[in-house]
Amino acid sequence: MRITRVYTRTGDKGNTRLVGGQEVPKDHQRIATYGTVDELNAIVGIIRVFLRENPMTEANRSLLDGQLHRIQNDLFNVGSDLATLPDDRWPGMYRVGGDDVTQMEGWIDVLNEEVGPLTEFILPGGGKVGAFFHQARTVCRRAERECVALLRAEPEAGEGAMRYLNRLSDYLFVAGRWAAKQAGEPEPLWQRPAPKV
Repeated sequence: MRITRVYTRTGDKGNTRLVGGQEVPKDHQRIATYGTVDELNAIVGIIRVFLRENPMTEANRSLLDGQLHRIQNDLFNVGSDLATLPDDRWPGMYRVGGDDVTQMEGWIDVLNEEVGPLTEFILPGGGKVGAFFHQARTVCRRAERECVALLRAEPEAGEGAMRYLNRLSDYLFVAGRWAAKQAGEPEPLWQRPAPKV
Protein backbone atom coordinates (compact mmCIF):
# COMPACT_ATOMS: atom_id res chain seq x y z
CA MET A 1 0.00 0.00 0.00
CA ARG A 2 1.25 3.47 -0.87
CA ILE A 3 -0.32 6.63 0.55
CA THR A 4 0.74 9.77 -1.29
CA ARG A 5 -1.84 12.25 0.03
CA VAL A 6 -2.86 12.70 3.66
CA TYR A 7 -5.85 14.92 2.95
CA THR A 8 -8.69 14.22 0.52
CA ARG A 9 -11.15 17.02 1.48
CA THR A 10 -13.93 14.39 1.60
CA GLY A 11 -14.34 15.03 5.31
CA ASP A 12 -14.82 18.77 4.92
CA LYS A 13 -18.57 18.18 4.60
CA GLY A 14 -18.73 15.56 7.36
CA ASN A 15 -18.36 12.45 5.19
CA THR A 16 -15.75 9.75 4.80
CA ARG A 17 -15.30 6.60 2.73
CA LEU A 18 -15.33 2.95 3.70
CA VAL A 19 -12.80 0.49 2.27
CA GLY A 20 -15.09 -0.28 -0.69
CA GLY A 21 -15.43 3.40 -1.57
CA GLN A 22 -18.93 3.99 -0.16
CA GLU A 23 -19.34 7.49 1.22
CA VAL A 24 -20.94 7.63 4.67
CA PRO A 25 -21.37 10.35 7.30
CA LYS A 26 -18.62 10.50 9.92
CA ASP A 27 -21.12 9.83 12.69
CA HIS A 28 -22.23 6.53 11.11
CA GLN A 29 -22.18 3.67 13.65
CA ARG A 30 -19.56 1.80 11.64
CA ILE A 31 -17.23 4.83 11.73
CA ALA A 32 -17.83 5.35 15.46
CA THR A 33 -16.96 1.71 16.10
CA TYR A 34 -13.69 1.54 14.22
CA GLY A 35 -12.81 5.05 15.42
CA THR A 36 -12.98 3.82 19.00
CA VAL A 37 -10.86 0.79 18.04
CA ASP A 38 -8.30 3.23 16.61
CA GLU A 39 -8.36 5.25 19.84
CA LEU A 40 -7.73 2.04 21.79
CA ASN A 41 -4.81 1.16 19.52
CA ALA A 42 -3.26 4.58 20.24
CA ILE A 43 -3.48 3.96 24.00
CA VAL A 44 -1.86 0.55 23.59
CA GLY A 45 0.95 2.38 21.77
CA ILE A 46 1.30 4.73 24.76
CA ILE A 47 1.54 1.73 27.08
CA ARG A 48 4.36 0.31 24.96
CA VAL A 49 6.26 3.61 25.16
CA PHE A 50 5.94 3.84 28.95
CA LEU A 51 6.73 0.16 29.30
CA ARG A 52 10.32 0.98 28.32
CA GLU A 53 10.67 2.95 31.58
CA ASN A 54 8.87 0.38 33.74
CA PRO A 55 11.10 -1.12 36.44
CA MET A 56 10.50 -4.78 35.61
CA THR A 57 12.90 -7.38 34.28
CA GLU A 58 13.87 -7.19 30.63
CA ALA A 59 12.33 -10.64 30.06
CA ASN A 60 8.96 -9.53 31.47
CA ARG A 61 9.09 -6.25 29.54
CA SER A 62 9.82 -8.17 26.34
CA LEU A 63 6.99 -10.64 27.03
CA LEU A 64 4.43 -7.89 27.55
CA ASP A 65 5.68 -5.76 24.67
CA GLY A 66 5.42 -8.74 22.31
CA GLN A 67 1.82 -9.34 23.33
CA LEU A 68 0.97 -5.65 22.95
CA HIS A 69 2.60 -5.50 19.52
CA ARG A 70 0.43 -8.42 18.41
CA ILE A 71 -2.64 -6.71 19.89
CA GLN A 72 -1.90 -3.50 17.97
CA ASN A 73 -1.76 -5.47 14.73
CA ASP A 74 -4.96 -7.30 15.66
CA LEU A 75 -6.71 -4.01 16.40
CA PHE A 76 -5.66 -2.67 13.00
CA ASN A 77 -7.20 -5.78 11.45
CA VAL A 78 -10.38 -5.30 13.51
CA GLY A 79 -10.59 -1.71 12.26
CA SER A 80 -10.07 -2.84 8.67
CA ASP A 81 -12.79 -5.46 9.03
CA LEU A 82 -15.21 -2.92 10.51
CA ALA A 83 -14.39 -0.44 7.72
CA THR A 84 -15.33 -3.00 5.07
CA LEU A 85 -18.91 -3.87 4.18
CA PRO A 86 -19.56 -7.64 3.84
CA ASP A 87 -19.96 -7.42 0.05
CA ASP A 88 -16.56 -5.71 -0.23
CA ARG A 89 -14.56 -8.30 1.68
CA TRP A 90 -11.97 -9.98 -0.52
CA PRO A 91 -10.77 -13.58 -0.60
CA GLY A 92 -8.12 -14.14 2.05
CA MET A 93 -8.98 -10.95 3.95
CA TYR A 94 -7.76 -11.46 7.50
CA ARG A 95 -10.55 -11.23 10.05
CA VAL A 96 -9.75 -11.44 13.75
CA GLY A 97 -11.58 -14.36 15.31
CA GLY A 98 -11.41 -17.62 17.24
CA ASP A 99 -7.67 -18.35 17.11
CA ASP A 100 -6.81 -14.80 18.20
CA VAL A 101 -9.28 -15.03 21.10
CA THR A 102 -7.89 -18.42 22.16
CA GLN A 103 -4.35 -17.06 22.13
CA MET A 104 -5.37 -14.12 24.29
CA GLU A 105 -7.13 -16.41 26.75
CA GLY A 106 -3.81 -18.25 27.14
CA TRP A 107 -2.04 -14.98 27.89
CA ILE A 108 -4.72 -14.05 30.43
CA ASP A 109 -4.41 -17.40 32.21
CA VAL A 110 -0.61 -17.12 32.51
CA LEU A 111 -0.64 -13.50 33.77
CA ASN A 112 -3.58 -14.04 36.10
CA GLU A 113 -1.88 -16.99 37.76
CA GLU A 114 0.91 -14.67 38.89
CA VAL A 115 -1.27 -11.87 40.29
CA GLY A 116 -3.59 -14.11 42.28
CA PRO A 117 -7.26 -13.64 43.08
CA LEU A 118 -8.83 -10.31 43.91
CA THR A 119 -10.03 -9.86 47.47
CA GLU A 120 -11.45 -6.39 46.86
CA PHE A 121 -12.25 -4.14 43.91
CA ILE A 122 -9.27 -2.14 42.73
CA LEU A 123 -9.24 1.44 41.53
CA PRO A 124 -7.45 2.41 38.30
CA GLY A 125 -3.78 3.03 39.07
CA GLY A 126 -0.79 0.79 39.68
CA GLY A 127 1.86 3.18 38.34
CA LYS A 128 1.99 4.79 34.90
CA VAL A 129 1.79 1.55 32.93
CA GLY A 130 -0.93 0.09 35.15
CA ALA A 131 -2.99 3.27 34.90
CA PHE A 132 -2.74 3.32 31.10
CA PHE A 133 -3.83 -0.32 31.01
CA HIS A 134 -6.94 0.67 32.96
CA GLN A 135 -7.62 3.54 30.55
CA ALA A 136 -7.22 1.13 27.63
CA ARG A 137 -9.64 -1.29 29.33
CA THR A 138 -12.36 1.38 29.59
CA VAL A 139 -11.90 2.43 25.95
CA CYS A 140 -12.00 -1.23 24.94
CA ARG A 141 -15.35 -1.60 26.74
CA ARG A 142 -16.63 1.43 24.83
CA ALA A 143 -15.44 -0.14 21.55
CA GLU A 144 -17.30 -3.27 22.57
CA ARG A 145 -20.52 -1.29 23.21
CA GLU A 146 -20.12 0.44 19.84
CA CYS A 147 -19.67 -2.99 18.22
CA VAL A 148 -22.87 -4.26 19.88
CA ALA A 149 -24.77 -1.30 18.43
CA LEU A 150 -23.26 -1.94 14.99
CA LEU A 151 -24.15 -5.65 15.09
CA ARG A 152 -27.70 -4.78 16.11
CA ALA A 153 -28.03 -2.53 13.04
CA GLU A 154 -25.92 -4.68 10.71
CA PRO A 155 -25.75 -8.31 11.92
CA GLU A 156 -23.64 -9.26 8.90
CA ALA A 157 -20.81 -7.09 10.27
CA GLY A 158 -19.60 -10.28 11.98
CA GLU A 159 -19.05 -11.33 15.54
CA GLY A 160 -15.28 -11.94 15.44
CA ALA A 161 -14.48 -8.34 16.34
CA MET A 162 -17.01 -8.42 19.16
CA ARG A 163 -15.53 -11.58 20.71
CA TYR A 164 -12.02 -10.20 20.34
CA LEU A 165 -12.84 -6.89 22.04
CA ASN A 166 -14.68 -8.64 24.85
CA ARG A 167 -11.66 -10.81 25.62
CA LEU A 168 -9.22 -7.96 25.11
CA SER A 169 -10.84 -5.91 27.88
CA ASP A 170 -10.25 -8.86 30.24
CA TYR A 171 -6.63 -9.09 29.09
CA LEU A 172 -6.05 -5.36 29.64
CA PHE A 173 -7.37 -5.61 33.20
CA VAL A 174 -5.17 -8.58 34.08
CA ALA A 175 -2.11 -7.21 32.25
CA GLY A 176 -2.47 -3.92 34.15
CA ARG A 177 -2.45 -5.80 37.45
CA TRP A 178 0.49 -7.93 36.32
CA ALA A 179 2.52 -4.89 35.19
CA ALA A 180 1.87 -3.15 38.52
CA LYS A 181 3.05 -6.21 40.43
CA GLN A 182 6.19 -6.62 38.30
CA ALA A 183 7.05 -2.95 38.89
CA GLY A 184 6.34 -3.13 42.63
CA GLU A 185 3.54 -0.58 42.28
CA PRO A 186 0.69 -0.90 44.79
CA GLU A 187 -2.84 -1.30 43.43
CA PRO A 188 -5.21 1.20 45.03
CA LEU A 189 -8.17 -0.59 46.59
CA TRP A 190 -11.75 0.59 46.64
CA GLN A 191 -12.70 1.53 50.18
CA ARG A 192 -16.06 0.17 51.13
CA PRO A 193 -18.14 2.96 52.66
CA ALA A 194 -18.85 2.67 56.36
CA PRO A 195 -22.45 1.72 57.11
CA LYS A 196 -24.71 4.65 57.90
CA VAL A 197 -25.85 4.72 61.47
